[in-house]
Amino acid sequence: MDQKKKGPNEAAAPEAASPEATALLPRVQQAIDEVRPGLQADGGDIELLGVTADLRARVRLVGACSGCPSAAITLHFGVENYLRERVPEITGLQVEGMAGLDFSEEEDLPRSLRR
Repeated sequence: MDQKKKGPNEAAAPEAASPEATALLPRVQQAIDEVRPGLQADGGDIELLGVTADLRARVRLVGACSGCPSAAITLHFGVENYLRERVPEITGLQVEGMAGLDFSEEEDLPRSLRR
């Protein structure tokens, strides 16, 4: 795959790991774009990096969101729930830069958020 070098303010295009993931990219991007204003209102943002072969959305929090202590709650109750509502095929989130956070499994949620 030929990748152009990106400028400092230009995000890379989201990548898909399978044909099914490729088909979901536009719907996942639309859902991410719909939650973005809420994050931007608090000085943060979210980037869609792609969709994995097991249909998890790969995202990265930036700005104020990247170091926010409430990021796990925002990701689970805000982003992931909305994303699963809009794109039911998505199985969870893979969050770059937040090691160990994979919200497709309940044990990865903070204890206070588990059922």
